[in-house]
Amino acid sequence: MNTQNLGFSLSQILEEIENALWQHKCQDNGELIFSNEGFRASIKIFMDVMLAKTWELQENENLDLIDRCNMAEKMGNDLRGIIKTYTNIDTHELYSDINPNL
Repeated sequence: MNTQNLGFSLSQILEEIENALWQHKCQDNGELIFSNEGFRASIKIFMDVMLAKTWELQENENLDLIDRCNMAEKMGNDLRGIIKTYTNIDTHELYSDINPNL
């Protein structure tokens, strides 16, 4: 499966997850509790979607490679900071339980 087809296939699954979350919220079933693994998965998904949309913007604005790299690095650092501030989770440690060498 090529990258574009994978993105569209995953988009359908993500929309199903979104709909389930909205349905849960509308039924007022209380707060959701996610495992650390679920949190890690959501961060990976968000990161890949965000980078894909950033790439689209960079293409539309015809940015050079250095600007693209700087933008991606800043985005990653900003997201890491937000996650650390509001969850006390360091994204650099999300996979340390899977591969201690990371």
